[in-house]
Amino acid sequence: MLRGYSGFYSYSIFERLEGWPDINISQGRIAFKLQHNLFQYMAVSDDRQRIMPTSQDREKGRVLDYPEAVLLTNPANSFLTGEVDDKYQYSSDNKDNRVHGWMCSDPPTGFWIVTPSNEFKTAGPVKQDLTSHAGPISLSMFFSTHYTGQPLIIEFRNGEPWKKVFGPVFIYVNSVLDGEDPLTLWADAKEQMSIETKKWPYDFPLSKDFPSANQRGTIHGRLLINDRYINKDLLLAKFAYVGLAPPGDVGSWQDDAKGYQFWTRADENGYFTISGVRPDTYNLYAWVPGFIGDFRHDNDVIICSGSQIQIGDLVYDPPRNGPTLWEIGIPDRTASEFYIPNPASGLMNKLYINHTEKFRQYGLWDRYTDLYPTEDLTYTVGISDYRKDWFFAHVNRKIDKDKYTPTTWQISFDVKNVIKTESYTLRLALASASLAEVQVWINNPNTRRPHFTTRRIGRDNAIARHGIHGRYWLYSVDVSGSQLVNGKNTIYLKQSRGSSPFIGVMYDYIRLEGPCED
Repeated sequence: MLRGYSGFYSYSIFERLEGWPDINISQGRIAFKLQHNLFQYMAVSDDRQRIMPTSQDREKGRVLDYPEAVLLTNPANSFLTGEVDDKYQYSSDNKDNRVHGWMCSDPPTGFWIVTPSNEFKTAGPVKQDLTSHAGPISLSMFFSTHYTGQPLIIEFRNGEPWKKVFGPVFIYVNSVLDGEDPLTLWADAKEQMSIETKKWPYDFPLSKDFPSANQRGTIHGRLLINDRYINKDLLLAKFAYVGLAPPGDVGSWQDDAKGYQFWTRADENGYFTISGVRPDTYNLYAWVPGFIGDFRHDNDVIICSGSQIQIGDLVYDPPRNGPTLWEIGIPDRTASEFYIPNPASGLMNKLYINHTEKFRQYGLWDRYTDLYPTEDLTYTVGISDYRKDWFFAHVNRKIDKDKYTPTTWQISFDVKNVIKTESYTLRLALASASLAEVQVWINNPNTRRPHFTTRRIGRDNAIARHGIHGRYWLYSVDVSGSQLVNGKNTIYLKQSRGSSPFIGVMYDYIRLEGPCED
């Protein structure tokens, strides 16, 4: 606690000494349970705030497909009757989860968790996690497997030592005078968040494990893109996500739970600055909205105390073998551009009616069966519109009360002047996968084996937990020209694992490339 501050700071240092026994850790967090008779209004963002049910309301409700989801049948506030409450409806990406909390109207008081930096969070800026939910409960999530699954279980073997500082986060309490609008507490909390962010890294932690500002380093550079099928000149990596994370393979940052990560957004010209970096050895990673794949700089980046590194121009060559023949979606690592249905009658959360995040409604997986009761989705390139004709999640069809069957989607397209002796490339970018297997057939769905399979992948559970993305996957499938015909062709995408409504994938983007042009 600091003099003159309306709140307190909290952080934790996790440490394992060399030789300690093997252990797995799945979750670390600070949880606050507030008084339910006082705090009833929750705010996660400007457009995600509302009156919330109590724990007692949930206990009197009807549990749906899993315990976290409850239909409110007799809440104390009749306005909430008939709504679904589920804590996963209020998840946020790490990059967006900077302040959230609760407001009380009598006396007008706010309780907020302010996260000034995500350097200690796991799996990078687009990892999703919980914020606040009915209870009333407010969480500071340090690490978890939510929306990624098993790769984020922190495993220690063979006596591995480890130490990591989580936080500090600021627990901010504010108030206004009786008669003033309690909603102004949210505006004040956002202002305080901005103040805390500018003060990072804090100067008050006395632990030698938390480097001060003058003990940290900064790196500057610019990211460019080389894709000659779009432009013969280098392109600017506009608003790219650029980060330093522990050394690893391309894209390994999204599975990292032990180290620190430092991310920023490049400007419209591709320039970036990452400051306040703890001294260590990192790889520099990036991904660019509008382009598939991941970038990793070839050389390690060594940050020393007080270092200022000018890394210069870096060039990303996104996966590409030939010109685009057709594409479906937008490569942004989410399925948000696809068709997201309204919830079934009687299963809605009023907050998400006509909302930009309508995908957070409960039960949307079963809406596929409502829309495609007997015939699966067929998408015709050049005629269909992915915003209306491509369901946001490739899920199983419900055939009985608790029975589901796999589904096969078709992409119909025309090709002119097929070059039989050349190779074509199908790019499959997945925004999410949960115990799924995508199998690909080219023109003939009845062969004994598929042309390609992802095999069983993923456990991010984003379909059940109302996330429009989980972990990112990218597959490149070679297609021989001899498998295509002049005129109409069909690619069959089968999600072959049935038995559950929550098994499936979300596509980020699909592209068919023609042969390489010299």
